[in-house]
Amino acid sequence: MTYNKVTFAARLFCFAVLIFSSMTTAHAQSREFTLEDLNFGGKNYHNMIPRNRYMAWWGDELVRTDVEECSIIDKKTGKETQLFTIDEINEWAGLSETDKVRNLMSVSFPYPDEPIVLLNAKNERILVNFSEKIKVWSQPNKDESYEEWNPVSRAVAFVKDDNLYVTNGEGITKQLTTDGSHDIVYAQSVHRDEFGIYKGTFWSPNGEALAFYRMDQSMVPDYPLVDIDTRIATLAPTKYPMAGEASHKVTVGVYDLQTGNTIYLKAGDPTDRYFTNIAWSPDCKKIYMIELNRDQTDMELVSYDSKTGDKLETLYKEHHDKYVHPMNPITFLPWDNEKFILQSEKDGYNHLYLFNTKGEQLKQITSGKWIVLDLVGFNRSSKSAIILSTESSPIQNNLYSVDIKSGKRTLLDNGKGCHANNYQAGGHHSLILSASGKYLFDNYTEPEVPRMINIVNTVNAKNVNYFTADDPWVGKDVPEYSCGTLKAADGVTDLYYRMVKPVGFDPNKKYPTVVYVYGGPGLRNVEARWHYWSRSWETYMAQKGYLLFILDNRGSTDRGRDFEQATFRNLGVEEMKDQIKGVEYLKSLPYVDADRMGVHGWSYGGFMTTSLMTTYPDIFKVGVAGGPVIDWKWYEVMYGERYMDTPQANPEGYESTSLINKAKNLKGKLQIIIGTDDPTVVPQHALSFLKACIEAGTQPDFFVYPGEGHNMRGHQSVHLHERITQYFEDYLK
Repeated sequence: MTYNKVTFAARLFCFAVLIFSSMTTAHAQSREFTLEDLNFGGKNYHNMIPRNRYMAWWGDELVRTDVEECSIIDKKTGKETQLFTIDEINEWAGLSETDKVRNLMSVSFPYPDEPIVLLNAKNERILVNFSEKIKVWSQPNKDESYEEWNPVSRAVAFVKDDNLYVTNGEGITKQLTTDGSHDIVYAQSVHRDEFGIYKGTFWSPNGEALAFYRMDQSMVPDYPLVDIDTRIATLAPTKYPMAGEASHKVTVGVYDLQTGNTIYLKAGDPTDRYFTNIAWSPDCKKIYMIELNRDQTDMELVSYDSKTGDKLETLYKEHHDKYVHPMNPITFLPWDNEKFILQSEKDGYNHLYLFNTKGEQLKQITSGKWIVLDLVGFNRSSKSAIILSTESSPIQNNLYSVDIKSGKRTLLDNGKGCHANNYQAGGHHSLILSASGKYLFDNYTEPEVPRMINIVNTVNAKNVNYFTADDPWVGKDVPEYSCGTLKAADGVTDLYYRMVKPVGFDPNKKYPTVVYVYGGPGLRNVEARWHYWSRSWETYMAQKGYLLFILDNRGSTDRGRDFEQATFRNLGVEEMKDQIKGVEYLKSLPYVDADRMGVHGWSYGGFMTTSLMTTYPDIFKVGVAGGPVIDWKWYEVMYGERYMDTPQANPEGYESTSLINKAKNLKGKLQIIIGTDDPTVVPQHALSFLKACIEAGTQPDFFVYPGEGHNMRGHQSVHLHERITQYFEDYLK
């Protein structure tokens, strides 16, 4: 009996120790991140990002739009008062259980002076008067794609079965085209989404006329992608105009709702030309378009008669021996229909210029060695423009009010971090500004601030805090994130870098180091956001004992025209020189193991990764290249020719930057990963490099995601980053 008691007590003690140990282990493990926590496709990702608030303007009233209700936000105190609930909206709209609106997060308030909310139910577009509690209008919205609705006429343009349709405010639908097909594309983004183009329809201010793109790509070869989900794999080709080859032809049509007629702008032969940045005059009589030659060295701002399509005049011309890169349509001053703002890099940095409708430049509104990132909108009463710019720092985005007459700028935020982090289609920010322009909401972050939202008075720059997000990583083992500068290979230019040190960093140890790289135009990797905009995978790797280093080399974006054009006609060359300067800096640090250096990047970063592995084969031991460009002659016309010219005009540049020629140099372990249906960097790149490696006797590794495009969607992204991580674990650590 005594023996049994002792045995029972001993067992009970052991069980308690086991439970405590398990709890302690679970607690320790809970301090570590998994990819399900960190990756955007992960199951717990939504709990690991800073909380947010979603808002919309109703005139100058700020409304919080949530799943179950909408609330008015007091701009002086930030307090909320319920406006209506989802149950009320469904009741007022008379919607059945099967047709009802499921959440209110994407509703809008199209009329500043009317208590009307726009929402999309299952099969109809609805306007509800929430003051009178009734549905005031509806329109069918079934089977629409690429739709664009106009609040004035309440007409909607959309694509169905490759053709363009318009349904007017009375619900009458008209088919505008009949020849839409794989070859003839209507009302969609053209020119491969370059030049700031992100859509294909453009309503006039009064909603009575629609300008739209028509793209004839019958002369562009089909690139043979394959659908493997059919019983027998079938072709799923995409039109892909490669550098130096035939490109598509674009024209611009205009449909008049009153007459039912369609005309086309008489812009001349569209062969080897780009029609970009479409804008309407305030009186709806003219259409403005920025036109470029295929070489992208010359741009013209041209006006057309919207009724006849006749070309009226060329208002402005700009030339650069390398390239010009218009990204924004002209914007008329709301208080003066005879003046508009043109954005240009002609002084080396993107700035605002004031013109009249005669094409005369009246003044340069902004100037300096910094970039206007976006013209957000206007404060009509103070006759000022609201802009987002890099004036405070090359790695920051800050909001300013600019007096159009004097050019005086007033900082609207705290001068730190990256502001206006609410983006709409095309990457613009006008949704943050109230109808009059007197107020804006500013969703921003700083390196130590996950998220804050302020309500800003654009007249006096007064900020009222509305929302502050808690740090969702509290209690986790978080690495140290830092930012600094070093000199580029030219010995003059400052380059910004981000460093992520291993969790539990010990300066007396030596750590394997991974250089994460993009390096191409159009993107900054290092910004003054939370954790200096560190990618979550970097945190995961730092947790596993790696040091991460990220450098924005010359050729990347938002540092001015000359900074970007340093790589012209020789993509990858100057970028690699700058990245090697980063490596030299890393080697100077006592805690970096120079014998265990890896490199990883995707897309342009995949090109850079493969370039670095084959140009400097003795520096990098391991690399993972995702969706890499291998030879620029296989890349698309608009992007490729802007930065490289054509293969015919720049054979030396194409030859020297081709990685086919460097396949023989590979020494380290290189894994190439692609999606088999990548329509951006087509599989020919990776497959040709593999072929060259086979011929040269070098041994890269290769992994594919069947049916995936340029990036892995959903939970496959978790799988992808597990694979990338494991490759470094196997061969670098």
